[in-house]
Amino acid sequence: MSSRTDHSEATVVWRGKMQVLLYLVSVFGLFGQYRLTPLPHPDDELVLPTKPAQNDLSLATKYLEQFYSFKADPMGRRRRSRPSFSSKLKDMQSFFGLNRTGTLNPETLAVIRTPRCGVSDVEDYSHRRGNRWKRNLITYGVGRYTSHLPVNTVDSLIASALDVWAKASPLSFLRSYSHQADIMVEFFRNDHGDSFPFDGPEGTLAHAYGPGEGIGGDVHFDEAEAWTAGPKGFNLYIVAAHEFGHALGLKHSQNPESVMYPTYKQRKTHNLLSSEDIVNINTLYGPRNKSPSPSLRFNWNNPSNPWYSGSFFPVSLKEICNPDLTFDAVTTVGEALFFFRDKYLWIKHNNQNDIKEGPISNFMPNIDRQIDAAYWVPQRATAYLFNGTIFWTVKGSQVKGRARNIKSFGFPSWVQQIDAAVHIHRTAHTLFFTQHLYWRYNEHFKSMNDSSPRNISEDFPGINGPISAAIYKDGSLHFFVGSDVYKYDIKQKEIIGAEKTTSWFGC
Repeated sequence: MSSRTDHSEATVVWRGKMQVLLYLVSVFGLFGQYRLTPLPHPDDELVLPTKPAQNDLSLATKYLEQFYSFKADPMGRRRRSRPSFSSKLKDMQSFFGLNRTGTLNPETLAVIRTPRCGVSDVEDYSHRRGNRWKRNLITYGVGRYTSHLPVNTVDSLIASALDVWAKASPLSFLRSYSHQADIMVEFFRNDHGDSFPFDGPEGTLAHAYGPGEGIGGDVHFDEAEAWTAGPKGFNLYIVAAHEFGHALGLKHSQNPESVMYPTYKQRKTHNLLSSEDIVNINTLYGPRNKSPSPSLRFNWNNPSNPWYSGSFFPVSLKEICNPDLTFDAVTTVGEALFFFRDKYLWIKHNNQNDIKEGPISNFMPNIDRQIDAAYWVPQRATAYLFNGTIFWTVKGSQVKGRARNIKSFGFPSWVQQIDAAVHIHRTAHTLFFTQHLYWRYNEHFKSMNDSSPRNISEDFPGINGPISAAIYKDGSLHFFVGSDVYKYDIKQKEIIGAEKTTSWFGC
């Protein structure tokens, strides 16, 4: 009884002291601005701070493993040579501008739960740092489409996302319907064979590989996401622009205004790139040309055109090192060379031996005929392709209107075919060759020269026989006559070099 009485008296005394203390605080403001935390009752249990929930810890561990190269010990042992969970968490917090506490606080968890790109923040996804394409004309294709958007919409958004980078650099992008394209775009679910499986809705949205052979440059989107063309769900245009940055060689940025920031955020769809993005792409590929050629995208929706097997065409037509190889037409397009033969096309990137090839319809589905002559006007970023008495105007991403008759250039009705055409940009004239004659056309005034036609052999001494193709390159004319190519000096009016057509392919 005495012990119970003593305990009761002690409790009364303790409560009395607390009342006096609270009274003094209320009257004299003893603790000023600081908040008073009530003392625990002697009978209350001591409540310790809670540890992070196990699922949060597991989520954070996987996040650090994927994006910050954290390697957790499977047995829970800690090795001195292996960075700790806390140190890797500090790296992540530093990247996103958070307080480097090394603890899993609400702010850190909020970032971890934000949908993002699947590329690591601390190392190159392709394991080749600073990689870039060694050419400025890059092909791309779309393999598997998403079920969330119409095919036409996907094609348009992908083309627009590439155009973001084309407008800030000397790069051009050519749509291909081949699975051999430099950049292949595809939508997958879960495990899709590249060791980086997707995780379902609102986690990893997409990932991309840096420039290179094989899977290099490819972009994969998680089909489990709600892909849209607007503000709801995940805007495919915004995510694609980010992933194409990786496909071109860029890494993640710590700047939230950069399109290369790793977590998803709604952005203005115009002027998508920050000044940092522009500087970084220019560091890799140089600044945009003063007179750039826009992206060479042929966006006709004809994915049914397969990349034909070698058996479809005679071997002699595909064998680019055949010493008797001839071409129907040759033209520069931007920084690339296009070689046409029958219904087949070779695209050679300038000063590179990397060659894309296939039926013309793979690149230009609206054109299913052979090309007799072709030329490119860089001032307009426009190509003109001729077949018999008709021609197509190809500008930017599409054929402009229907095929037109060559009479619109001023040719008389007896001209039934153009053998070759070449544009000389420094004079703004285009030369058309038909049999033993040539015509001079003023692109600025869109009219034929009054003295046309003239005899080829008189004005171009040494050039005999029908001309099959011609281009103007590096200040000289190059005439393709059969399997020979003659380099011609316009000022001196003489041949200054001769080689075989195969030499243009490094044979």
